[in-house]
Amino acid sequence: MLSVGIIGLPNVGKSTLFNALTAGHANVSNYPFTTIEPNVGMVTVPDERLDALARVLAPPETTPCFVRFIDVAGLVEGASRGEGLGNQFLGEIRGVDAVAHVVRCFAAPDVAHVYAAVDPARDAAVIETELLLADLEVLSRAVDKRRRDWQTHPREHEDEHRRLELYRQQLAAGVPLRTLDLDAEDRRQLKALGLITGKPLLHVANVSEGGYGEAASPEADALRALPHARVAEVSARLEWELAQLAPDERREMAAELGLARSGLERVVASCFELLGLIRFYTVVSGKLRAWELRRGAHAPEAAGKVHSDMEHGFIRAQVARHDQLVEHGSFHELHRLGLLRTEGKGYEIADGNVVEFLFSS
Repeated sequence: MLSVGIIGLPNVGKSTLFNALTAGHANVSNYPFTTIEPNVGMVTVPDERLDALARVLAPPETTPCFVRFIDVAGLVEGASRGEGLGNQFLGEIRGVDAVAHVVRCFAAPDVAHVYAAVDPARDAAVIETELLLADLEVLSRAVDKRRRDWQTHPREHEDEHRRLELYRQQLAAGVPLRTLDLDAEDRRQLKALGLITGKPLLHVANVSEGGYGEAASPEADALRALPHARVAEVSARLEWELAQLAPDERREMAAELGLARSGLERVVASCFELLGLIRFYTVVSGKLRAWELRRGAHAPEAAGKVHSDMEHGFIRAQVARHDQLVEHGSFHELHRLGLLRTEGKGYEIADGNVVEFLFSS
């Protein structure tokens, strides 16, 4: 399951966004530090392809992908030195897959802000600095703990020693680890260490309700101008109001506002892109299910998402395009029409594939 940590300065709309995304009831007020204990919620990933497959196949059970959101207390400048609530709550998100940094891009005199003026680029820099300092503290402790092993068995731990010292040097120089040229082992180690600047980062521009969905806001453009930035625009307050409506009313209101995608869809799609994830589908014992998978993964790895035995005993895969399965209604009909493909271990799963795995137990 994909997990996303929500961070930001106090009172930028983090908990409002969390409530809009999860239909939750996190405490929201117009003063800083409303959130103290982390808010945690799990939501289904909106998936039109899965919905279409379910309508055609009418399975007894349909399981979508899920995302777990964790909203933690706001950081302020100097959090690493104990200012505000400090950075103690960052530990709650050190295990997530991606980080969503909510940045205030709206002006509202009735909503308190830690700074007098709205300045998204400044706010982004403040949070980045605090994350760098927090990671440097964590990594320095890890290096001190490992130093004796490195001295006792230098060859055995040469690679780990090199990596951790490199990470520490980069953090000390103010370089977020996500911007480095990381290989698979780097990413695995960074996640194991819980280094937040090594995780993919999405800036969520919390824009005003007026004009939302029509065009990019100038404030959000200031975030897009940052190096390596990925930005999703969301009006947290408006999305929260929409979330209170019945589904039919919500769709009608969204259509009137010109919102082609909900805030949840925008955030989830951006996170999937950041993490290089795709979705594929299986029908096992009549049950339809969606799975997330890293882009470029081969068929045996996809089989392993379903069950480890399927990966180890993989023989071949029967692969269909989701749109062709929706059009023709069954694997049997696709086979008759010559549209069902048989693929081996080297096949790279494509986004939207519907797959049946054949394996030996």
